[in-house]
Amino acid sequence: MRVLLVGAGGVGTAITRIAARRSFFDHMVVTDYDLSRAEAAVAALGGEEERFTALRVDASDRAAVAALLAEQRCDILMNATDPRFVMPLFDAALAAGVDYLDMAMSLSSPHSERPYEECGVKLGDGQFERAGAWEEAGRLALVGVGVEPGLSDVFARYAADELFDEIEEIGVRDGANLTVEGYDFAPSFSIWTTIEECLNPPVVWEKDRGWFTTAPFSEPEVFDFPEGIGPVECVNVEHEEVLLIPRWVESRRVTFKYGLGDEFIETLKTLHKLGLDRTDKVSVPGGDVSPRDVVAACLPDPASLGELMRGKTCAGTWVKGTKDGAPREVYLYHVVDNQWSMREYGSQAVVWQTAINPVIALELVAGGVWSGTGVLGAEALDPRPFLDLLVEYGSPWGLREQ
Repeated sequence: MRVLLVGAGGVGTAITRIAARRSFFDHMVVTDYDLSRAEAAVAALGGEEERFTALRVDASDRAAVAALLAEQRCDILMNATDPRFVMPLFDAALAAGVDYLDMAMSLSSPHSERPYEECGVKLGDGQFERAGAWEEAGRLALVGVGVEPGLSDVFARYAADELFDEIEEIGVRDGANLTVEGYDFAPSFSIWTTIEECLNPPVVWEKDRGWFTTAPFSEPEVFDFPEGIGPVECVNVEHEEVLLIPRWVESRRVTFKYGLGDEFIETLKTLHKLGLDRTDKVSVPGGDVSPRDVVAACLPDPASLGELMRGKTCAGTWVKGTKDGAPREVYLYHVVDNQWSMREYGSQAVVWQTAINPVIALELVAGGVWSGTGVLGAEALDPRPFLDLLVEYGSPWGLREQ
């Protein structure tokens, strides 16, 4: 298998470090708009560098990406860019006749009149609209396979297959006790993506109602996270799992809640009030600029914070239902300690936890264990091989009876 990796930021670089320890692929072409980032990611691999090549590509240029896929004889495109570039990369892979894998799906837009009651364009709608073309081409687009979405969806399918007879609710719950020394505000993941998912209307799915929206940061609850993280207040946030899980897993309700903290929420609200979450460009002396890009440029690169971070991050899926006629409630989870991920891989915990899952999915596709055509989420496929590989990669998952 020959892989085109687009994006050599924190997650993309972590992908190369994880993949370098595996033998399932022949070559990985590492690309970025900034060639120096791709070159740095490859150079850091040392003795494994011969299986990797660094090149420049503009992720927004569909034709250029498709041409590069053909030139490099790649079998699959792995998208490690932010969601703005999902559609050009998704379309480039289809045009080139190769498979595709991403960690975040095409962007949403709120309902024009009732944004906090009804869905407008949902996350992933742009990709699912093209599912027929992927099926006709006999190619696979495996979408939303990071940690959340991704591993969380694998957990949902595993729970449905092996732990429950009927499921009342599936709730993805994400929390951490990470701190960053020397910073009052330093997000551990892309602020561009964080603003997008936290300030958009969150989506909830109910069997009798379908998909609907609520106000940002709604329905707060305190969730007790494992392995010493403890209680964290979580709120509704727009996320792909709610759009993916109901397509393949039977449940009466699906939600996603994120542990943000009051200070983080207030900062995001302030950015919104000031219009600094906008993506359309405004005129300033010297040219036009997107306010959200300015915010991102003023904050530290999350990939650079690893040495200053302390604590753990937890991604998981809470499931409530019945088994053998008795009520059951479980939390399936994956915890990464930042000091461990820095020591073992040189990547901070949040980006490393995101990166390991698409590499596992790639290995399953390369070996023919995961296969199919069209646009599929992780919950459409067998969860057990994925979870077994997660353990083999040295990062075990857990299950807690609630």
